[in-house]
Amino acid sequence: MTTNMAPTAVLTILFVVLLAFPCNLHKIPPHEDVARVARFVANQCDWASMATISTHDPIKGQPFSNAFSVSDGPVGYGSGVPYMYLTLMEISVQDLQVNSQASLSMSLAQTDFCKNEGYDPQSPLCAHIIFSGTVVEVNGTEAVTAKKALFGRHPEMADWPSDHNWFFAKMNITQVWVLDYFGGVKTVTPEDYFKATPYKSFHSFLFSG
Repeated sequence: MTTNMAPTAVLTILFVVLLAFPCNLHKIPPHEDVARVARFVANQCDWASMATISTHDPIKGQPFSNAFSVSDGPVGYGSGVPYMYLTLMEISVQDLQVNSQASLSMSLAQTDFCKNEGYDPQSPLCAHIIFSGTVVEVNGTEAVTAKKALFGRHPEMADWPSDHNWFFAKMNITQVWVLDYFGGVKTVTPEDYFKATPYKSFHSFLFSG
């Protein structure tokens, strides 16, 4: 009887571990792991504030910030590339046609994390990131990747008016700025950002102390 119960007990333990795993997997990395934190924030957030240089009177030449839906892929499986679904009818996209340089800001204040922890959105403990770079259109196989990433997180995009001539784009990142703890802003190179793994592997989850 003991022999028969042992496999059952093991399976029960594994089942409980698997149920707990997704929750622990999606915890924010330690603040010392700056690149991992940046990748985590980028994957958790599904919209961003994009600042462009305005081409429209009466604020021509001044910064202009606007909200955009973004996605780097499914939660837990992001690529780190912030994709967007854009149309030339949009005022900020018109700015990008003249000057493709932009910044893209995302914050865990957009999720439940900061509220649950009691962090004000401006607190450095409420982790937020800023991408510097250029916004470029993507085509071919990368457009297919962008579509899967965006439509998976924003399904209503599939029904947006076709006569708006939507296209897929990404932020071509040249610098990453991270505020996730006291002591000032930290920077991450694109190389280190894309090499980082924001989530624990199943193996490290099981055997971490």
